[in-house]
Amino acid sequence: MKNGRWAIFLAATTAWLATVAAVDEAPLSPADRRAVVEQLGQTLEANYVYPDKAKTIAATLRRNLDAGDYDTAHDRPALARELTDDLIAASGDLHFAVGVDPIWVANYAAKKDPARAAALREEERRDEARQNFGFSGLRYLDGNIAYVDLAHFADPELGYDAAAAAMRFIENGDAVIYDLRYNNGGHLEMAQLLASQLFPGDRDQELFDYDYNLDGRRVERGQWVLPALPAKRLTGKPVYILTGSTSFSAAEWFAYTLKKLGRATLVGERTAGGAHPVDRKPVGRDFFVQVPIGQIRDPVDRSDFEGQGVAPDHQLASVDALAFAHRLALADLAKADPAKRADADWFAPLLAPHAPPSAAALEAVTGRYEGRRVDLVDGKLRYTWRERLRLTLEPLGGDLLAIEGVRDFRFRIVRKGGKVVALERINRDGTTQTYARLD
Repeated sequence: MKNGRWAIFLAATTAWLATVAAVDEAPLSPADRRAVVEQLGQTLEANYVYPDKAKTIAATLRRNLDAGDYDTAHDRPALARELTDDLIAASGDLHFAVGVDPIWVANYAAKKDPARAAALREEERRDEARQNFGFSGLRYLDGNIAYVDLAHFADPELGYDAAAAAMRFIENGDAVIYDLRYNNGGHLEMAQLLASQLFPGDRDQELFDYDYNLDGRRVERGQWVLPALPAKRLTGKPVYILTGSTSFSAAEWFAYTLKKLGRATLVGERTAGGAHPVDRKPVGRDFFVQVPIGQIRDPVDRSDFEGQGVAPDHQLASVDALAFAHRLALADLAKADPAKRADADWFAPLLAPHAPPSAAALEAVTGRYEGRRVDLVDGKLRYTWRERLRLTLEPLGGDLLAIEGVRDFRFRIVRKGGKVVALERINRDGTTQTYARLD
């Protein structure tokens, strides 16, 4: 029976792929293109956040059609690409996108059937589960700094358990870094849930205020700090958010609001500038349009960042943002508690940028020392003791060497007359021990 079901599944999948391919490759007539442009214009006028502007944009698309701008779009994907470019050019809104997906259009209509809607929801849940509901990485950085790598904001109805686990994981950190450099947005309700952990629950605090179109009516809505959470709150603990030029939509709102409320320090690059909430609407039987349907405002001065992006507090290349934020967190913790100054000083060499040493410099360190030796293997220093315990040494700049997987001590290269004569073990408590070179 399992084999029979698998054969049916394969046949259905093959038929679905054949259907999509056939739709993509089917030529478009002038009448087809005109019908798509007209239907797209009607969809914009019914859903776009700015009704007057929607009429202007729809008129622009019709003029482009009449001018023959879409005559070379012989298939549906080509027309979708040109319409997307023209929508963005006419509006300046990067949220706009036109695509071809007859299966999605059919499913959109099928959602009116409760059984079909439940099946589609389960399919969405499985897809999100394979992405761990956006939580790409959770770990603790040196100095007890919690780190959350968030690829997107999942629907919290689906991803609540994953979010709760992540919130509990970070609750013992002295500070937290949220990495949104490559986060393209998602559900603002997940942003609300995560942001609520950063505020007290015993007083009202608005996070987002917005309105949007829903089935022809205007809805006004505010999102506030949630009074009950599945984890301890991080009230008073420093928060840092990493941003990049590809941080978009809900990711930008998370950063923007927390900055406006004085709850987070932003590190990285200016974000993309997509402030509007969006929805996907069908256009005919084969096309869809992702359309901005509303406006969100921050809780301080009711502003947004549409078309401008969110400016970080510390602007630097996004690739360098994590190390910078880590150093900043350690320094801020040391300022607040002098007892933690030792942590900041100890971990600073691990985070400071430094040029890699030359092959000659690495070779100069190799040799036998008291009870241990250092070899150069595949361009890396290998530290061996007791003849069978081996770890890699990592140059930290100057004469310091970190040991793979070890955080309680490191080595300093001791030189005399330009020659390496010993390795000095420097323990985190400040004590030292010297191993003389034997060769």
